[in-house]
Amino acid sequence: MFGWLKRLFGIVEAETHSVLDKLENPIKQTEQGIRDLKADLSKSMQGLAEVKALTIREKKEFEANNRNAKDFEQKAMLLVQRASNGQIDSDEADRLATQALERKQQYAQRAAANQKNIDNYGGMLKKMEGNVQQLKSQISNWENELKTLRARATVSDASAKLNKQLSNIDSSNTVARLEKMKQKVEEKEALADSYSDIAQLANQSVDSEIDQALGIVPGSTPSIGASDELNKLKARLAQGNQDTSSQSDTSQQAPPSSSSEQSELDKLKEQLKNKS
Repeated sequence: MFGWLKRLFGIVEAETHSVLDKLENPIKQTEQGIRDLKADLSKSMQGLAEVKALTIREKKEFEANNRNAKDFEQKAMLLVQRASNGQIDSDEADRLATQALERKQQYAQRAAANQKNIDNYGGMLKKMEGNVQQLKSQISNWENELKTLRARATVSDASAKLNKQLSNIDSSNTVARLEKMKQKVEEKEALADSYSDIAQLANQSVDSEIDQALGIVPGSTPSIGASDELNKLKARLAQGNQDTSSQSDTSQQAPPSSSSEQSELDKLKEQLKNKS
């Protein structure tokens, strides 16, 4: 009957543990662990100091009790010596010597107890010093681990941010924008070339058309054969002008007709044909 409640409580408990695990920060846990170790180290150091103080006090009491036991032993011996010399009554000397020996025994027992405590404290000191050194070593190791963990956390956070930024970049849109920009640039370049061709056609003269038909590059000098033909043409024209001037003395003539110009052109073509 209550099985579903048990299952529900189990689910809630599992989710709670999951949330708590996410809330736990490894760096914070390590820092807390180091603080706990340092607190334990402080307590161990305090206990070590207290045991050392007890050891010092026991040693002082041991020395005092041992010294007092020796003193009462010497006093008992001195009483016996004086009684034997007749300086003190023998019965009184025996009574005082007996009491002195009792006091000597008491101090000797105290000294023995002090020595036992000193031995016990020595073992405790050795063990506590070992624990203190172990705690110091463990704290040092944990602090080094914490430095490494912080560095790794920093790198992982930076990598996560970078990967997140890269994941938010839409590569398809970027490629589409680049293609669109490339298309616009190509259209502008084609338009510029068309304007250049139009400008060349508009500025082209008759001379440039002749040069283009003859294959002459603008600004270049004519070939050697063309120069010779040009000189011959000029010479014939000059000879024709002389003949015309001689004939003008006798009669008045009209300017050369188109037929004479055509005959000169035919002669020029015939000479070029013979030369080729």
